[in-house]
Amino acid sequence: MEQFSWAEDIEGAVTVSDTEGKVIFMNKRSRETFNKPGETMVGKSMIPCHSEKSQSIIREMLEKNIPHCYTITKRGKRKLIYQTPWRENGEVRGLVEFSFVLPDDMPHYDRDKE
Repeated sequence: MEQFSWAEDIEGAVTVSDTEGKVIFMNKRSRETFNKPGETMVGKSMIPCHSEKSQSIIREMLEKNIPHCYTITKRGKRKLIYQTPWRENGEVRGLVEFSFVLPDDMPHYDRDKE
C-alpha cells in the first residue's frame, strides 16, 4: 500500500489492522516475523492469533482509544512492542503495532536530570 511505503524497509516490524482486526499492511520485517511460508496475514483477521487476554487488550485499545506498550524477550532478543490506535480525520480506524529489537547496550537518558 502506497500510504505505508515509508514503513516497508525500517528496522522494526510494522503491522496495521482495521477496527475488525483484519490485517491491512505488514512491512518486510513484519512479514518475516509473522507470516508462515507461502502465506500472508494481509486480508486475514489477527484476532485468532491472540490469546483471550490479548484479545481483551485489543478490544480495550479500540474502545478507549488508548495505546499498549511493553517489552518481551523472544528468541534471545529483547523487543519493545508499541501498539496504538491509528486515526483518520480523528476517527479510530484500527491498530498499528511497532516491534523493535532493543540493543543489549542501549543507553537510557534521564532528560529531567540533564
